[in-house]
Amino acid sequence: MRTSLHRKRPAPDLRLQELTADLEQARADLALAYRQFDMADDPELVESCIYQIKALKARYNYLLRLIKSHGSGAQAAGGINGKRRWI
Repeated sequence: MRTSLHRKRPAPDLRLQELTADLEQARADLALAYRQFDMADDPELVESCIYQIKALKARYNYLLRLIKSHGSGAQAAGGINGKRRWI
């Protein structure tokens, strides 16, 4: 019997990669919405920015829940180099 010191890497989970990419896009969209809010000076535009931020936060939280329920969510949602980001 031959034992190997090297173990096979698990196949990449394409769904998890897709969810993680969607999460990163949602984070970038949220950062942009906050920048737009900071620059808004018209009351109607401020209200629009608030609505957009709430919607993007809901999407971000939804994607985060999906990733966590997928199994290895803690590592996948950890951000760049495993550093967590809070929004």
